[in-house]
Amino acid sequence: QVQLVDSGGGLVQPGGSLRLSCAASGTSFSIYAMNWYRQAPGKQRELVATITSGGRTNYADSVKGRFTISRDNAKNTVYLQMNSLKPEDTAHYYCNIFLAGRNYWGQGTQVTISS
Repeated sequence: QVQLVDSGGGLVQPGGSLRLSCAASGTSFSIYAMNWYRQAPGKQRELVATITSGGRTNYADSVKGRFTISRDNAKNTVYLQMNSLKPEDTAHYYCNIFLAGRNYWGQGTQVTISS
């Protein structure tokens, strides 16, 4: 059974940094693209970053140059390094994989940017 466990969120001041982690189990994740999404209160869930099985990355315009997605296939883990955080980055962040015709989601981790 596929499971994704998100961690690393917290409360930081504007300009600060956080690193989110998503530990995956249940299949060989190295052959799949993995994603980070976020959802702020009252807003739709949005795609933040993607990393392919080959390591290519793509980012939402709002986070380009500040966020970095990476993966460690040996640990079945994907990371999201978030720098220069802004109040508008406040959201619940979710790891995601599309596998065998369905989406799997982590439970999410809350990121709050506030002074």
